[in-house]
Amino acid sequence: MITADFTNKIVFITGAASGIGAAQAKKFLTANAFVFAFDIQSIDSSAFSTEFPGHFACFTGDIKNETHLKAAIYHCHQTFGTIDILLNTAGILDDYLALAETDEALWERVLNTNLKGMFLLTKLLLPELLANKGTVINMASIAGLVAGGGGIAYTTSKHAIIGFTKQLALDYAEQGLHVNALAPGAINTPMNQADFSGDGAMAKWVANETPVKRWATPNEVAQATLFLASDEARYMQGIVLPIDGGWLLK
Repeated sequence: MITADFTNKIVFITGAASGIGAAQAKKFLTANAFVFAFDIQSIDSSAFSTEFPGHFACFTGDIKNETHLKAAIYHCHQTFGTIDILLNTAGILDDYLALAETDEALWERVLNTNLKGMFLLTKLLLPELLANKGTVINMASIAGLVAGGGGIAYTTSKHAIIGFTKQLALDYAEQGLHVNALAPGAINTPMNQADFSGDGAMAKWVANETPVKRWATPNEVAQATLFLASDEARYMQGIVLPIDGGWLLK
């Protein structure tokens, strides 16, 4: 288990109300970091605040709204200080829809949530991340590496996130910015609960198609995040780390 110490590090996490984002928040709090959580859904801060007093704060807002992002950043600065680690985790699915079934509204909602929000927030935080020689970890997906992990909008957004990650790393590595991405496969989160509905046929099919024959837990992605954010991983730049149970081996 990674036991890196993030004492006095300030971590800003999007999509932190549930799933991978919530697991990342818990993992970094356990590693002594200060965590600022952002989500469009209301975040239940009681458990975090009780277990990690003085180390957790949150803000409810829309990742696509620059005004909300600026307000959240201000609140983070007032509560903890400047940000050392940015986890761009927020994202939505598109029901695996092909192009013919994807209307413009869905296309824009998925691309704006998954990609535009990441662009806006990372650009707003870039000056302090450069000053702090900080870390950015973007949430890609196996759908950013191959087709089939989502529909046309989701797959496009995740491919774009990988391009964003690589170019960001190339442009700013010399200035000390540490940038990588995670590419999860089948992770059992609230976002994927439709796969478990009814008799769970889709979830069973996904598990069977995965070489390790199971879904991953959000904690497994959070553990990989902790490693990528650690000083031991600083020589890794612009990589896309699959957490897929061997899905990409096929």
